[in-house]
Amino acid sequence: MRFLARQFARQTARLLQDPWAFVWHTLKSFRANQGLLLAGAVAYYALLSIVPLLILSVIALSHWVQQDLLLQTVGRYLAWLVPGQSDAVVSELARFLAHREVMGWVLLASMLFFSSLAFSVLESAMQGIFHHRRKDNRRHYLVSALIPYLYILCLSVGLLLVTLVAGSFQALGQREVEFLGRTWSLHGVSGVMLYLLGFAGEVFVLASVYMVMPGGRPSLPLALIGALAAALLWELSRHVLVWYFGTLSQIGTVYGSLTTAIAVLLSLEIAATLLLFGAQVIAEFERLGES
Repeated sequence: MRFLARQFARQTARLLQDPWAFVWHTLKSFRANQGLLLAGAVAYYALLSIVPLLILSVIALSHWVQQDLLLQTVGRYLAWLVPGQSDAVVSELARFLAHREVMGWVLLASMLFFSSLAFSVLESAMQGIFHHRRKDNRRHYLVSALIPYLYILCLSVGLLLVTLVAGSFQALGQREVEFLGRTWSLHGVSGVMLYLLGFAGEVFVLASVYMVMPGGRPSLPLALIGALAAALLWELSRHVLVWYFGTLSQIGTVYGSLTTAIAVLLSLEIAATLLLFGAQVIAEFERLGES
């Protein structure tokens, strides 16, 4: 433990000596690893996976939480992932759930398969970025086959917890505080807490990806560094996307009925690029200890 702490301190000191050189080298390595091409593959399979994953999660959790509350929570956090298009995705999700009786075993199996595709492709992309790690760190293929489904289970549990906490924050926002004859609404406070909850959840999910997906797990501090870098870049990107879709974009005129799919794919492509770039940050930080 002390050795790892000293190594992390040395790596941090080397990074702080010339942070811009570290950023430049990270960008060059990301390009050399064909990061944009990998991000495109991850985004494509994520587009195939997102709706089946949400359907399975909401159907399973609706036994404990009201479906409307679940859809409201899903819509709120889909706005983080697909800015400007969450309402369309939730509408399609609600339309399917209204006819859930048509789901048979074949459809259920196909949905399980498609919901796991993005995780499988993401693991392969991570192996390309972390190619410097030893081959004996690669996991057994059966473990790789089970990881997507374990991740789906964990994300469903996380969605349940977030739904319950978000409901508590919304209830808090409807209250008022009286002090010395003056009254303050807690609506603004609840909004800030919901935003911080979403950002903390975003960092936690990204860190878990960096801990689980690559062969040979990085340390928690490294995973958090990569997650924080990716999360901050995504926060900036998603606000730009919201502004772009709301002001300059003519995507509806160009693509017509395909608008939602194209816009969601664009958002997922940017998100996947930043996710893999965060992994590249971790990989370059690890290399600081090798040189």
